[in-house]
Amino acid sequence: MTTAATTYDYDLFVIGGGSGGVRAGRVAASLGKKVAIAEEYRFGGTCVIRGCVPKKLFVYASQFPEHFEDAAGYGWSVGESSFDWGKLIAAKDKEIDRLEGLYRRGLENAGAEILATRAELVDAHTVRLVATGKTVTADRIVIATGGTANPHEALPGHELCITSNEAFHLETLPKSILIAGGGYIAVEFANIFHGLGVETTLIYRGKEILSRFDIDMRRGLHAAMEAKGIRIILTDVIDDVAKNPAGGLTARTKGGETLQVETVMLALGRDPHTKGLGLEAAGVKTDARGAIIVNEYSRTNVDNIYALGDVTDRVQLTPVAIHEAMCFIETEYRGNPTSPDHDLIATAVFSQPEIGTVGLSEEEAAKKFADVEVYRAEFRPMKATLSGRSERTIMKLIVNAGDRKVVGAHILGHEAGEMAQLLGITLKAGCTKDDFDRTMAVHPTASEELVTMYKPSYLLKNGERVDG
Repeated sequence: MTTAATTYDYDLFVIGGGSGGVRAGRVAASLGKKVAIAEEYRFGGTCVIRGCVPKKLFVYASQFPEHFEDAAGYGWSVGESSFDWGKLIAAKDKEIDRLEGLYRRGLENAGAEILATRAELVDAHTVRLVATGKTVTADRIVIATGGTANPHEALPGHELCITSNEAFHLETLPKSILIAGGGYIAVEFANIFHGLGVETTLIYRGKEILSRFDIDMRRGLHAAMEAKGIRIILTDVIDDVAKNPAGGLTARTKGGETLQVETVMLALGRDPHTKGLGLEAAGVKTDARGAIIVNEYSRTNVDNIYALGDVTDRVQLTPVAIHEAMCFIETEYRGNPTSPDHDLIATAVFSQPEIGTVGLSEEEAAKKFADVEVYRAEFRPMKATLSGRSERTIMKLIVNAGDRKVVGAHILGHEAGEMAQLLGITLKAGCTKDDFDRTMAVHPTASEELVTMYKPSYLLKNGERVDG
């Protein structure tokens, strides 16, 4: 640990200007600490610059064709419509610029020093600023460099492909796209591009998309996507990608398919962004994937160095990074040791329809509890009765029969993400199925199904399904 006699240039030096790093730096500076924060690209991190925020804007844009179609069932005549990709990109860029400005002003107003440079560790207390070559020292260092898209360099032709980073800056909208991956990024972009009129194919090595989600959510979304016209290829992978002499790309798969598309997008996971950071020089340990290893208080094996967010590969979600940053502040600067709570995190997949989920899937609950009650409702949403759309909404509650606690809640349908946030509070509070049953329904809403499923759809006993 540092001694009182040691003098450093800064009390805290933050490497990385994403959500976690900015929160740690801003709050520490507001507490009177001398803080510097270095960022080599743009402030806001993956979420604001090339992740959650622009993606959600793209989701909104891609939903309008269905809105136009649905309007006819409600008596509206929508005239000829057209889409301008360039206008969407320009509007998106303007909003991202605004948000980055807010991040910068928040840091400046708190008194933090902003350094537009890559920063690399020289030792446990020294950082080199790459832009100038200058070195500075700090009492504590926080590493919050986030993650980066896996370029899948083992794939022949990977350099011809794009990742989600480039998807936000394409000069023109492709006529066709092949997306590799089955996680939420791949699924969301498949729906986005399809909604914008792109012929879309998704290829995934697994037996079903979204491997970590409840099986009903996975199958329900798969069916909805195919009904829209998105082609999904399972248990197959891209073998190589090559330029087509006639234009576009040719992708061959291990399963023997040959696909001619304009663009190939790789959404094959994200890696911790730690290469070339000087971790070895400072003695900071990483795991096999390059993620920084931390204890329950986000401290590395080096006492004065901490790591937050995706760079630790714990839970790769923006609110988690922010939560970890606040726990760091409580622990280090407020004398209140606080460990981040990674249990029961509500999440959403902004597919079309959306998925909102919190807690255990049916499969996970079956492994954890001897007796499980599964409540499941599937129905056509009210809006679809006049629009004529054939989509289905699925709602599911997983209950531990032993204590009646609701241990999982899963929704596939419009605004599922909004509902998941409120369900997150409910499950975090430890509510039981009896609490759900004695809650009055809000009618007519889709969410009323959550409090009107009185009888289990089926039971799970020692992992085996029991009907009736």
